Amino acid sequence: MNKIFGFLTFVLLISLTACKSSGEKTEEVQRQAMKIVSTDGSLTEIIYDLGYGNEIVAADVTSTFPEQAQEKATLEHASQMTAEGIISMEPTHVIGFETSIKPDLVEQLKAAGITVTLLKRDYTVEGSKQTVKSVAEWLGNTEKGNELISKIEKDVQKLEKTESKPKVLFIYARGTGMMMVAGENTPMESFIELAGGQNAVSGFEQYKPLTPEAVIEANPDLILMFDSGVESLNGPEAIFDIPGVKLTNAGKNRAYLTIDGLLMSGFGPRVGEALRILNKKLVELK
Repeated sequence: MNKIFGFLTFVLLISLTACKSSGEKTEEVQRQAMKIVSTDGSLTEIIYDLGYGNEIVAADVTSTFPEQAQEKATLEHASQMTAEGIISMEPTHVIGFETSIKPDLVEQLKAAGITVTLLKRDYTVEGSKQTVKSVAEWLGNTEKGNELISKIEKDVQKLEKTESKPKVLFIYARGTGMMMVAGENTPMESFIELAGGQNAVSGFEQYKPLTPEAVIEANPDLILMFDSGVESLNGPEAIFDIPGVKLTNAGKNRAYLTIDGLLMSGFGPRVGEALRILNKKLVELK
């Protein structure tokens, strides 16, 4: 009797172990089968930070960080993506922001059997933290997500208070033939204010073409640009050749700052790092 009971116990233990191993293996296979198309550079960055970069099969053109992301198949900006282009990548999942992907595209992807995850976007520190949290929960790695959020909070805590709020003019440039300034309700205005400055222009929303008169009237203390924008002008010295700039406080003091585009405008896991760069410059202006 004891021998029979012992044998049955042994069989039960083997069965339980096998079931557990099978469950773990199934879960592992499911994770390996996940093939992601990321439609935003900040989301791509978060996915890599969480340890799932290998599961990305394609990403949008803004996905420039980390460097490994540039090795992925590149798609257009989210607003210009087509169902055919995404489906050709054979993804199982597509992730993006609600304001970036057109509703009809979402329906086409779902009809093709692709899981589409859309997140809300808020160009604030809290919004950045929420994006990290949402992606971490989506991928099932909340522990690492909390680490990224903690880093954002620590970086933001290091921001220094500016005695005054220097006026900052953000110029978006793609060569001398295309230069725009960022107005109200833009990510750049939010970025400037969070760092301790104020937008040098007001009275209009989004972006409008740069004019010498508007630059002189704004009289910024600092010119802010993307690295790529300055490169399109053939270097930092060209900033002071922009019509009107030499007559401003920024021009007279040769005060400018350039930051990587994704780092500055992405509001991703490095948002605190980006804010510290601008904040340091603003503090130096006093």
